[in-house]
Amino acid sequence: MKNLEAENPCTMGILVRGGGQAEQSRETCDSKWRVERATGKPRFDRKRERRRLTRGAGLTSNLYRVGTRQCDKQASTTIRRCADSESGRSKQILQRFVIVAQNLTGGRSTEPVAEQLPQLNPSKILAFTMAEILLSLTIIGVVAAITLPSLTGNINERTWNTQRKALYARMSQAIALMPALNGYGTLKEESSAGASDAVDTAAETFVTEGLAKVLKINNICDSEHLEDCGVVNSFTNMAGSKINMPATLYELSSWFESITYSGSSYSTPDTKAVAFETANGESILAFYNQSCRTEYLNQETATQYGNFFGFPQSNMCVNFIYDLNGSKGPNTVGKDIGIITIFNSTDSNVVAPMPSSPNNAGSGSWYNASKICTNADNETRLPNVDELSSMLINKNIVNLTDSVFFWSSSVYSSDKAWGVDARYGIRGAGGKGPTRDIRCIKR
Repeated sequence: MKNLEAENPCTMGILVRGGGQAEQSRETCDSKWRVERATGKPRFDRKRERRRLTRGAGLTSNLYRVGTRQCDKQASTTIRRCADSESGRSKQILQRFVIVAQNLTGGRSTEPVAEQLPQLNPSKILAFTMAEILLSLTIIGVVAAITLPSLTGNINERTWNTQRKALYARMSQAIALMPALNGYGTLKEESSAGASDAVDTAAETFVTEGLAKVLKINNICDSEHLEDCGVVNSFTNMAGSKINMPATLYELSSWFESITYSGSSYSTPDTKAVAFETANGESILAFYNQSCRTEYLNQETATQYGNFFGFPQSNMCVNFIYDLNGSKGPNTVGKDIGIITIFNSTDSNVVAPMPSSPNNAGSGSWYNASKICTNADNETRLPNVDELSSMLINKNIVNLTDSVFFWSSSVYSSDKAWGVDARYGIRGAGGKGPTRDIRCIKR
């Protein structure tokens, strides 16, 4: 007796569609098929039903996609031999797929299923080769290697600028709360050559008894243990050269030891630097001038050329070299390392100049100096006389070249402007017309 259900081509209706739609398709197909068998009338078009039932995406995506993964597709009778790695559900679907294929051909054909159902030809299935994947990954790696350093550098630059401005603001507020900056600690030179009775507590006392009361400080390190506060032994200056970190006032600038110009001179005792760490994680090295004053020494004394000058070292009270992230890299001036200088013992002026470039911006008269800076970059400007004096004191750090004269934005009189002479270590006021060198700083 024939198995009518096996001959029923409507069996694949359930296989192609799912849910309620599957039952509706089965009932419609069964109805047509049973009328045909009962009446003998050609109400059931086998080819038309085959096209309709195999046209859906369900057969392709749910059956053939699995069947072509690891199975033999040579003939309908061999499709059942699937790889052992296929799941039981995949095997069951493939077996039904064979039954559907046999029903479509009336169970008579042994030709490959791919030939009977050309729309399911496996040659149409595309994929990437391993070589293509490796090539794509290589291209992505090359692009990342080119762009990531620049992107990371820009992010770090913005972070350092933000930290630098925040540190300057906190330091300015702290210094404004101190009554006077000079006179801290004890300085006593050795009684004789080779004696060990010298006393130097100036910088350490300034930090512990003065600055620490107005600024949050976590740790203070004397001159013998600077590295305990994150101070590095060497760093890269603005010129790109590796230099040692100064540890005394004289190592910071030899002009504190002795400076002479146009019949006038200045000197001050050497002091050891002291280091401290702020609550925000900055490592700061402090150089202290115990005898700093408010007025500029001899600044109202005219030279033989009719100009006026003074020694900025005389009214520098404290000079800070800061490292925004301690001993971590890159330990480079202009990035994580910078300077803050405080002038005048009372009514102090705090400046933190950051040169925009390791080189001069050019030269010109005072009238064109500001334009040269702003034309080079909207984020740069001409420094004022205190900012330029700070760069003069930190000459080796910011790479202030031994030029004749640098213009500042500060005006002395209607026909004279302030500047600094990097050869002699002085600040002076001269006529605005002559051509002088120009060094710009970041805003």
